[in-house]
Amino acid sequence: MDGLLLIQEYVRTPEPFITRMEFIGGRFFYAVRVDTSDGGFELCPADQCAPCGLSPVQKFEIVSHFRHSLIERGERFLAQNGIEVAGIEFALDASGRALVYDVNTNTNYNPGAEARAGCFAMERLAQFLGDELLAATQDRCVAA
Repeated sequence: MDGLLLIQEYVRTPEPFITRMEFIGGRFFYAVRVDTSDGGFELCPADQCAPCGLSPVQKFEIVSHFRHSLIERGERFLAQNGIEVAGIEFALDASGRALVYDVNTNTNYNPGAEARAGCFAMERLAQFLGDELLAATQDRCVAA
């Protein structure tokens, strides 16, 4: 009705996982590998989203030392669109081409995966939001 046509294509991945890159303050924080072998694309990392019988601890693993050209491209995309906190998801096709299919601007983190990796996005998010609040308060006081 609104003239928008959306066409979806099934992407056959050589391995049953997708990757989600988390950004805080517009900067890459970490990548998490999400197992799609059981439960398919139930990808929400929050404990509340776990499908029956499958713990999110089994599905999510933070990738240490993750490097990919999509990090820089993701940061540019977020900056150009004024987005500071997001999860960007992609899958690799059989030829190794990365296909971005989702940008989540209200993101969740998986506490089990973070505990295993010793990397805590909620702490970084709280720090970022605290810095934003402090800057906004200082700007208001300077203007008064």
